[in-house]
Amino acid sequence: MKNLKFVAALGAAALMLGACSGNSDDASDTSSGDATTAAEQIDYTACLVSDAGGWDDKSFNQSAMEGLQQAVSELGVKENDAESTSSTDFEPNVQAMVDSNCNLIIGVGFNLADAIGAAAAANSGVDFALVDSTFSDDYAGDNTRALVFNTQEAAYLAGYAAAAFTKTGTVATFGGIQIPSVTIFMDGFADGVSKYNEDNGTDVNLIGWDKDTQTGQFTNSFDDQTLGTQVANQLIQQGADIIMPVAGPVGLGAASAAQAAGDTYIVGVDSDWYESTEYGSITLTSVMKGIGASVFDTIKVGSEGNFSNENYIGTLENGGVDIAPFHDFESQLPDGLTDTLDQLKQDIIDGTIVVESDSSN
Repeated sequence: MKNLKFVAALGAAALMLGACSGNSDDASDTSSGDATTAAEQIDYTACLVSDAGGWDDKSFNQSAMEGLQQAVSELGVKENDAESTSSTDFEPNVQAMVDSNCNLIIGVGFNLADAIGAAAAANSGVDFALVDSTFSDDYAGDNTRALVFNTQEAAYLAGYAAAAFTKTGTVATFGGIQIPSVTIFMDGFADGVSKYNEDNGTDVNLIGWDKDTQTGQFTNSFDDQTLGTQVANQLIQQGADIIMPVAGPVGLGAASAAQAAGDTYIVGVDSDWYESTEYGSITLTSVMKGIGASVFDTIKVGSEGNFSNENYIGTLENGGVDIAPFHDFESQLPDGLTDTLDQLKQDIIDGTIVVESDSSN
């Protein structure tokens, strides 16, 4: 089967310590739920700093928090967290976690790379991890671990499915900010659409992203949902009936526009949007990253004294990325599509299909 190129996975006042939503001294006092079922508490504090979308973003921040809560419950670690509302919060929030004597500090998102990296270089006695980005050479050390994902592999499957399901012959994707952890989704989606056309002699059109030129539509925000609505409406007017917004909470604005259109569907990102958002009825599938699992794994090895600077890389093979079930759309899929997707998935795992991208690790 033909190898395809693809991009791999890899993305307002200062918040003071007193404003942090967690509590490093009480595992049951958390920002996202009561850990009353926590294991016997151990002397290890794991801490998170969110990107600007906050913990209730229905996306990667929320997934990371779920991983922390799992660690509190199952491992008995203590916790602390700092919720960012803008980029100006990143550095003070990371420093707040350092000052609160965290053993491990995890930054959620590519945008925290500089703040987490600088703190890691200045605090060799603390372990640091970064979701959706590797550490630069200036910051990488024995106390750093990147949590990255070959998201292109799962997005390839979603692109193929979208091309098979579209009724208008036009599908779309757009991003929040043009960073590797965003464009990796878009590259994979584009390759999946191309593969469907190659296999079926069709000409499904992808708008919003050109993989060859690395140009496309971006809102330059992960937070302003009105921008997601505006961009989605533009894409719908151009004929798209399936849209994959890679834009954090901005994507919820796109889902709102799709729902209002009445005949447009969404491909969710990061988590299963059928389960995590109010737009399950229009979510064809989702490109999922195991962010929660990567956070839990990192806390676990750290709490056991086995922290390593070997990167965590989520793939189709290890279950770190995948597409969500089709849920309500299962009975509406073209005949044989799920079998084809299963074969494509296996071909990617076996290396028969190689999905590449400039953003890969």
